[in-house]
Formats: sequence, structure tokens, C-alpha cells
Amino acid sequence: LAALLVAITAFAFAPRAAAEGINTVRANVVSGADGYRLDAEFDIQFSPRLEEAVNRGVALNFVVEFELSKPRWYWFDEKPVQLSQTYKITYTPLLRQYRLSSGAAYQNFTRFDEVVAALSRVRGWPVAESGALRRQGEYLAAIRMRLDTTQLPKPFQLNAVASNDWNLASDWYRWTVNP
Repeated sequence: LAALLVAITAFAFAPRAAAEGINTVRANVVSGADGYRLDAEFDIQFSPRLEEAVNRGVALNFVVEFELSKPRWYWFDEKPVQLSQTYKITYTPLLRQYRLSSGAAYQNFTRFDEVVAALSRVRGWPVAESGALRRQGEYLAAIRMRLDTTQLPKPFQLNAVASNDWNLASDWYRWTVNP
């Protein structure tokens, strides 16, 4: 019994590889002459099943959601900015290329880790015009990234409901912005 208890304890506290999921490393809203821009960085760890699905031709859509709100004591918070942007990862076996696209813009990569590294960085995303935020007071910013399982092919959508391998999302990362 003692040996079993020691084995269970050793397994519970043994170092593990990075868990699958998305974590927000940092995010920042920067003011410029043309308005406010968002820079963010995520730590994305794919499960082997998700990477295999991409390599077999399943397109994965990731949504980055951003909110900027102004707390009010007398009513609901004012939300002057609520934006989302979709990124799509695809693989073309004939060309042996991964593609990361957002709207009409895209980049090609030869290795899966390169496309994941590009997906994990959001740079210069325009989130508000220069006069959109009042100078007095502070705003609360929030960002998250998630795999959009509604964009998967129907058989994979059913699998996503039953399996944690397909539930890839970060928690809301919140910070204060002073315009």
C-alpha cells in the first residue's frame, strides 16, 4: 500500500510537457497618430490530434476577440470597442505548405511550428480611432483567442463536443488602459 501511495504521489507531481491550450502571454494597446493599435502574444500548444487534422487537410479557424470597456457606477459598462478577427490555418499537401490567412491577407510557411508562431503574435491591429476614447479615466481591455469549432466540417463538430482535443481557447486576459 505504501509503495502504491508513493507511485501515485510521484506521478501527480512529476514534471509534464506543456499542456495543450492557449494562454495569453501579454497584450498592450498603443496610442499613435492614426489611433489605437493592439499588440498581443499568445502561447499556443496544439494537441497531436489537432496537428494531425491540419496535416490531413482540415482547416482550423481561430478567432481573436477584443473588448474595451469604460466602467460606470450608475449603469452597465460602456463598451466603445468590441472587435473580432478570424485567422485560418490550412495545409496544401501538394505544395507542402501551411497557410495562415486573415481576410484577403495570407502568409505561407513550410513548417507547422512556423505557422503556429505567426498565429501566436498579433501586431498593430487597429482597434480604435484617435478620438474614440475619452482622455479622462481608465478603460478595461480584454482579449482572448479560441478555436472556432463551428467552422469545422460537420463530423469534426460532433467530435469537438465530445473531446477536449478540440477545445482550444484562452481565458479572457484583462488589463487597464489609460488613453
